[in-house]
Amino acid sequence: MPLVPHRFLFRVAYPCQYVAQMPLEDRDELLDLPSSCQLDSFQAMDGRSPFADVRIAWNELGLGFQVEVKGKHQPQGDINRPRSSDGVTLWIDTRDARTSHRASRYCHQFHFLPTGGGEEGDEPAFVQSKIHRALNDAPLCAPSAVPFRCQRGRGGYRLEAFLSATVLNGFDPEQNRRLGIFYVVRDLEKGEQTLGLDADFPYAEDPSLWSILELVKGEKPETKTRRGD
Repeated sequence: MPLVPHRFLFRVAYPCQYVAQMPLEDRDELLDLPSSCQLDSFQAMDGRSPFADVRIAWNELGLGFQVEVKGKHQPQGDINRPRSSDGVTLWIDTRDARTSHRASRYCHQFHFLPTGGGEEGDEPAFVQSKIHRALNDAPLCAPSAVPFRCQRGRGGYRLEAFLSATVLNGFDPEQNRRLGIFYVVRDLEKGEQTLGLDADFPYAEDPSLWSILELVKGEKPETKTRRGD
């Protein structure tokens, strides 16, 4: 095991594809993102195998986020303890201010759980929370403001959410096509799948450690990497 993870040596700029038709109406799925929207976590560089398929897309209304986890039969969760539950945490910085080690009012933290909500604690759940040590907090949205769906089966689960511009403080594709992004998929059996660094780094509170999301239109360009600063 290297002292410094291989993924720490690079900064990745992911193209985020434009999908006009989202969120979908009058269908079981909230989103139906193609494989071109997948975010490669490059876990193989550190000798790990990804267990979740994570995809993201954009349009003028906001961001669509989709995660599919296979090989999970009984997710465990508690909406009051999202970081100790099966599920996904997504961080978005609508201004990609990578020079600061502390979050601004444009930095958001969202939790999506396949279970852990409702009166019996067995329903899918969504919550936004503040980022630790933030200089300023992003406005917190009500759970009802985010369209969110979860399909569970014997072979795993699939989460879909649409984060509108009213939820993403500072989201303005006409003025800024470059965002900060990080995610962690937590599994109490499989461990964690992250977009870049692992839990040895303070990614949950340091936006300078997040990756870059470039809002693009047309055919998908190649993912860009450069050596870390």
